[in-house]
Amino acid sequence: MTLIGWLQVLVFFALLLALTKPLGAYLFRVFESDAQPLPRVLGPVERMLLRLSGANSRREQTWVEYCAALLAFSLMGLLLLYVLQRAQHVLPLNPQKLGAVGPELAFNTAASFVANTNWQSYAGESTLSYLTQMVGLAWQNFVSAAAGLGVALALARGFTRRPGPEGSKTLGNFWVDLVRGTLYVLLPLCFVVALFFVSQGMLQNLAPYHELTTLEGGRQTLAMGPVASQEVIKMLGTNGGGFFNANSAHPFENPTPLTNLVQMLLIFAIPSALTYTYGKMTGDTKQGWALFAAMSFLFFVGVLAAYSAESQPNAAVSAAQVAQVGNMEGKEVRYGTAASTLFAVVTTDASCGAVNAMHDSFNPLGGLVPLVNMQLGEVIFGGVGAGLYGILIMVVLCVFIAGLMVGRTPEYLGKKIEAREMKLAMLYVLIFPLFILGLSAVAAVLPQGVSSLNNAGPHGLSEILYAFTSGTANNGSAFAGLNANTPFWNISLGLAMLGGRFLMIVPALAIAGSMVGKKVVPAGPGTFPTNGVLFTGLLVSIVVIVGALTFFPALSLGPIVEHFLAGAGKVY
Repeated sequence: MTLIGWLQVLVFFALLLALTKPLGAYLFRVFESDAQPLPRVLGPVERMLLRLSGANSRREQTWVEYCAALLAFSLMGLLLLYVLQRAQHVLPLNPQKLGAVGPELAFNTAASFVANTNWQSYAGESTLSYLTQMVGLAWQNFVSAAAGLGVALALARGFTRRPGPEGSKTLGNFWVDLVRGTLYVLLPLCFVVALFFVSQGMLQNLAPYHELTTLEGGRQTLAMGPVASQEVIKMLGTNGGGFFNANSAHPFENPTPLTNLVQMLLIFAIPSALTYTYGKMTGDTKQGWALFAAMSFLFFVGVLAAYSAESQPNAAVSAAQVAQVGNMEGKEVRYGTAASTLFAVVTTDASCGAVNAMHDSFNPLGGLVPLVNMQLGEVIFGGVGAGLYGILIMVVLCVFIAGLMVGRTPEYLGKKIEAREMKLAMLYVLIFPLFILGLSAVAAVLPQGVSSLNNAGPHGLSEILYAFTSGTANNGSAFAGLNANTPFWNISLGLAMLGGRFLMIVPALAIAGSMVGKKVVPAGPGTFPTNGVLFTGLLVSIVVIVGALTFFPALSLGPIVEHFLAGAGKVY
């Protein structure tokens, strides 16, 4: 570890902290105010879109109606994206004349982008046409992020709204949240940052691929395409994926150290800002800062652990008697160990999945950190929206345990946490490991699963565990040693991504619907404060206990035992 490396980490966090309040205040104005920004410019567009969709913007929805609208919209997006991939060979904007995507891969990709995961079992530049990239994938990058944002706001409204005179139990309107999230937040930010990316040398064109002759006389294909417009929403919407197979390690996707920094800021920008938005919704911004503090503590612990591990030599390279300064295998020389490790922590904290280094080449404990980040359940800032509703589920568990400790009925923001909310919270928590551990176990014993591994022993198990963790956590990054483009992996990972997204959204919205109509109990002497250091510490403890310890046995058989074997000179 070096001073320059830690300065990079601190500069990144300082910029993030500076963005959190203004962007959070802007989000509050967009979604919770009657005076949206640029009403004369964007207002007519919003009304036109809602009118075309047939949505009544003045009618709010119950949690069941909100959930039904989200699921129906996502199902339609899944079907359309599947058809688009299967028919891309007869559609325009396909200068390379790429063929139709196979049925299993098309299902996997459609499920991946609709679930805001963006796992890729294919190389983007050799599989998908420009039309599929722009109309199919980019569209889902916007709307899946906006849908997640809506779920977070609906849950926040459930906690913060006071029951109306008629006992209203509405949580907003999904179509309004979807349109506003896209129109007022994602599109303007993407337009500005895409121009910045182009200025830094990122590609943005519709040109055919170039065939070049190398200095050695060989032939090389240089891929072109609308990269900058794809890249910005990939990061801002915590989508992940990549236009090119090398993802953000590719110089056309991430040309300079400055774009690398901006990409990391984009990943955390909205999840971080939502903590301040939530504080504004509660009427006490300290509530939001307490969540921010818990997320930040877990973030710094992850950076420390990963950076420390990747500052050590790679055991396999050391065995070949090659001198090393840290582990540079699988990392871009342009970024080095510090920036590559920081990017890995940021992208797995926020369920983004974009990478600028190969996680499969990390040292065992370095690869353990991205795994644990995801297995904590999208709560260290997390995805757009998913991070906030994930940490709020942990808050429910936290105040329940705190209430048991002091012998009082658990309360949060003056509303009692009762049996129904706890059952739903536990359903949310249990779905996550059920998909990860259950599917990992199946893949580890079936020939269709293990035949895709490039590594034996504990590292092979880590590849399996990472794949299903990434899919269920809607992250999308991978230990690249796994060949996932097979019928078994495409279908199983597709199911994991859909389950990890939508089967967890339903209980979250059900909690919102249960909480929104509850009466507010005035705070008393025994009320546990949820806006201070004690609450932050307890919340961090609950996240670690519920998240990390659930997966500790599996991790012990994967990266942890691999670390000890590497120390003994046994490398897989």
